[in-house]
Amino acid sequence: MTPQFSIIDDNDLFVVVNKFHHVDFHTIDDVLGIVQLVKQHLNLSQLFPVHRLDKMTSGLIIMAKTKVVAAQFGQLFSDRQISKYYLALSDKKPKKKQGLIKGDMKKGRNGSYLLLKSNDNPAITQFFSYSLQPGLRVYVLKPHSGKTHQLRVAMKSIGAPILGDTRYYPTSHQASIIANNIGRLHAWQLSFCLLGHDYHYQVTPDWQDISALTNWLDVFDVTNDCTWPVL
Repeated sequence: MTPQFSIIDDNDLFVVVNKFHHVDFHTIDDVLGIVQLVKQHLNLSQLFPVHRLDKMTSGLIIMAKTKVVAAQFGQLFSDRQISKYYLALSDKKPKKKQGLIKGDMKKGRNGSYLLLKSNDNPAITQFFSYSLQPGLRVYVLKPHSGKTHQLRVAMKSIGAPILGDTRYYPTSHQASIIANNIGRLHAWQLSFCLLGHDYHYQVTPDWQDISALTNWLDVFDVTNDCTWPVL
């Protein structure tokens, strides 16, 4: 069987895994989702995911081992005390190299979401954009909310839909430079403080066909190279 995840940390409180792309979050039609796969692998009777990733999205997921710990993570997310950074690739250049994407989200009839101009309960995302090579850019995304399809819709809204995202960027429109069967959105870094202990996790996306990204990651520092405006 093709590997579907790797264990990044397994401690008494929680598990952190790197979910590979095209792995479902939930079990569907007897095909095990990531939570069940990890439970089975670690021989655990229960796991409580505290956030989720879309099927096309790879990267870091936290799963609590008890309901109490899950509730503590829930409070951290609610208070925006968990720092998350994502990487995305697009063949489009935004009007601005950095900025804020903010607006309410509404589900359309075809299952896709739309970003609205209203701000009653908005999705909030900050971004920085960098050129990797002609026709290819990497985006560092910092979400401040956890809406369904948030980052995918945010990227489309600035005219830079994510490569490999067939829902928001039809395959026929994408650059041939990237294999279209891989969604190029990755949960790259997670940082938080739980019960007085600081945790930081980082995992590089498995996009070996993009050598320019590997070279960029070798010298890039999200803390020092991005000046994130205070919201």
